[in-house]
Amino acid sequence: MENLIMNIETVIDYIESHLDEKLDLEKVSEAVHYSKYHLHRMFTNTVGMTIHDYVQRRQLTEAAKLLVFSSKPIIEVAFFCGYESQQAFSSAFKSMYKVPPAQYRDKGNFYPLQLQFVLHKNIPSKVFTKEDVCIARVEDIPAWMDLMRLVIDGYPVMDETDYLNEITKAIEEKRALTLKEDNVLIGAMTFSRNSGSIDFLGIHPQYRNQEIQKLFLEVLLENYLPGQEISMTTYREGDKADTGHRDLLKSLGFAERELLIEYGYPTQRFVFSSSDKEETI
Repeated sequence: MENLIMNIETVIDYIESHLDEKLDLEKVSEAVHYSKYHLHRMFTNTVGMTIHDYVQRRQLTEAAKLLVFSSKPIIEVAFFCGYESQQAFSSAFKSMYKVPPAQYRDKGNFYPLQLQFVLHKNIPSKVFTKEDVCIARVEDIPAWMDLMRLVIDGYPVMDETDYLNEITKAIEEKRALTLKEDNVLIGAMTFSRNSGSIDFLGIHPQYRNQEIQKLFLEVLLENYLPGQEISMTTYREGDKADTGHRDLLKSLGFAERELLIEYGYPTQRFVFSSSDKEETI
């Protein structure tokens, strides 16, 4: 496992140092001396998205940062972030950020699609249970913020300052849950008792195949919001920024509800009803 992590880190380091170039699976595989098939499988299984998606999201994140914090012409931003034309850049940018580059610049509010991925080197082999989910503490905040940066792709329009204030308040009000092993934060959740909403549910991608999201949901239903309808929002169907979060909610038993606009971003509300589940059993 450690060798695998080191190999993926080498791939990520290469991508990060070549974000100003046109990168694809073939170019990256040649640079790190892996077959395309092996690299695709290894990277996707570890990071949770393909190299194409990771590269695109990283390049567009850097582009968004330049649009807000520099005065570079848009065509220069496009070239600087690996795009060969302003038209190709504008199309890709709008598909992810939902507004053209010029309009995004005018708004002046930067938020990342994808920050550089950081891996855990020591992955515990333990099988987790509901008893491993516990109330979060203030000292968990630094690790929680690191986790948020890893799973930011699931939360459109994430603002770190606002988010830090939100989780701090949730921890004070005992509306925040964590799952840790050997001081490694594997998963975290915040929820609202009044609305029955899950405001954040983040699982480290290296643990995504262990059904930890289901553990959090079960703990929430049994111990904190028994009998309540649980809701959560995510990307709308067909949104290219979605890396699988809609499918995850559906696999947990959530059903689609109304379309929303949150902070100017088109999303959709999903609902989990324990009573509905009982009726179908």
